[in-house]
Amino acid sequence: MKRMLVAAAAAVVALSGAAGSALAQPDHPYVRHDEWKHGYHMDHRDWDRGARIDWRARHLRRPPHGYEWREVDGNYVLAAVATGVIASLIANSH
Repeated sequence: MKRMLVAAAAAVVALSGAAGSALAQPDHPYVRHDEWKHGYHMDHRDWDRGARIDWRARHLRRPPHGYEWREVDGNYVLAAVATGVIASLIANSH
């Protein structure tokens, strides 16, 4: 019985350590970009770093022709694909 309790305690400690490290390292950093505003021209590195997102699943408005929503550093950005000019931005709140 003592061995089972020791093994169970060790498993709990191992799992809590793994969960803690997973929470401490998010998939992407949350970065505020105060310069990103309507009409601002996004840098290509920022645009390319972002992932195209499904606007319907995130309850965002439909992008106009030639625009798409991207998630960049935890922010939702609607910008022109050809130029990178921002039409709309939903900044992260972290």
